[in-house]
Amino acid sequence: MNNKLTLKLVGSVLTVEAILLLLPTLVSLVERNGDWKYLLLTAAIVAVVGFAMSRLRPENENLRAREGFAVVTLSWILLSFFGGLPFFFSGQIPSLVDCFFETVSGFTSTGATILTNVESLGRGMAFWRSFTHWAGGMGVLVMSLAIIPKMGPRAIHLMRAESPGPSTDKLVPRLGRTAQILYWLYIGLSVLMVISLLVLGMTPYDALIHTFGAAGTGGFSNYNASIAAFNSPAIEVVIGIFMALFGVNFSIYYYLVHRNWRGIKSNSEVKVYLVILFGAVAIITLNILPLYGNQIGTALRNAFFQVSSIMTTTGYATADFDVWPQLSRTLLVGIMLVGACAGSTGGGMKVIRAQLLVKSMVREIRRTIHPRTVNNVKLDGRTVDEGVISGVYGFFFAYIFVLILSTLIISLDGFSFETNVTAVIATLSNIGPGLGAVGPTGNFAGFSILSKLVLSLCMLIGRLEIFPILMLFMPDAWRKM
Repeated sequence: MNNKLTLKLVGSVLTVEAILLLLPTLVSLVERNGDWKYLLLTAAIVAVVGFAMSRLRPENENLRAREGFAVVTLSWILLSFFGGLPFFFSGQIPSLVDCFFETVSGFTSTGATILTNVESLGRGMAFWRSFTHWAGGMGVLVMSLAIIPKMGPRAIHLMRAESPGPSTDKLVPRLGRTAQILYWLYIGLSVLMVISLLVLGMTPYDALIHTFGAAGTGGFSNYNASIAAFNSPAIEVVIGIFMALFGVNFSIYYYLVHRNWRGIKSNSEVKVYLVILFGAVAIITLNILPLYGNQIGTALRNAFFQVSSIMTTTGYATADFDVWPQLSRTLLVGIMLVGACAGSTGGGMKVIRAQLLVKSMVREIRRTIHPRTVNNVKLDGRTVDEGVISGVYGFFFAYIFVLILSTLIISLDGFSFETNVTAVIATLSNIGPGLGAVGPTGNFAGFSILSKLVLSLCMLIGRLEIFPILMLFMPDAWRKM
């Protein structure tokens, strides 16, 4: 492991966080809120630490996969630790563990919270809390690649470790240019959403807060009632649509801008994503219809919003789906596991992995029937490399292993099985709310310090696609070569 190079690049990422902290500081000053002191103090601390680390001089600049994974993992841990300091310094979240949990939830765009009264936060703190969603949604490291060209072409190891999905394809030959394109698309969609919400009557502050939550698929709101606080069907529909859009692979938008219709048409993942989304909406609408007085419009609106929120792993809520019929609740847990598309800001295992798992299962059945027949797994008309399929198997096993182990640990707190399992799924898939005590009207405040740390780790593991975090526990990764 090239430790100096690893720490140097982590320092560059921390410098970006120091810059990001200036925006909520400015908002706090404009709002005449005292939060700016704590935000500015944290920005200064992060800037000093980041600058000191970035001045390290490694013996060589060879960035290998192991350093890339280590940079990503350490960056997200330190970003979350330092990002939680404003809450701690201000006393608005007295526990340092709770501050870490809340900020991990923000940067990983999970939306799980320990706050029982969100509206008690100062406006500067509430803005920073939601802004971490937007920064973490596309990835702070992808942002770094966009604005710090000196990381060079070898930084593909950073992008592969940080970006969701089985593979990372460059849209253009230069990696830095690819990151910039992704961010321009991200910014463009975000601006369009802000404008839409302003037209519907939201204040600029509320529009930004809820755009950060939807764009990053995180789900933090500055209201205890979340989106339901606006009591506006139009706002619910618009946010539901944008959540679904941010759950789509961003390469599709690149193809759309460049009128590459063949690239759009050949992408089967988006088709499966839409089939699952609208199929779940249809089933749940019919299932919950009696709860809404057989009013099809109300049932459809609530079903669409909740399915869009859960499948894209955003976590916003307009209804307490914990009281819905068992079929609807079970279906929601199912789409929690699947998640959004690879290359989107959403979490979960990703639709493309679900596709490959199903196709692999079908292939094994065919092999049983016709042992001598050559059966290749194909996706979008191309044969999938066996290494990719093996990686998907490994990811799925690791996901289940982490889910079971984490559930066992947090079960020490004595919550119900439903609460424990869905709490882990909700954090591991970066969704936010689960069922039971952590449902849409609940929170994670009741868990012990140990459980909060485990669930924080689950959020990081889920956001970084499991292996970069697990790599830290492998002795071989730290040996000098």
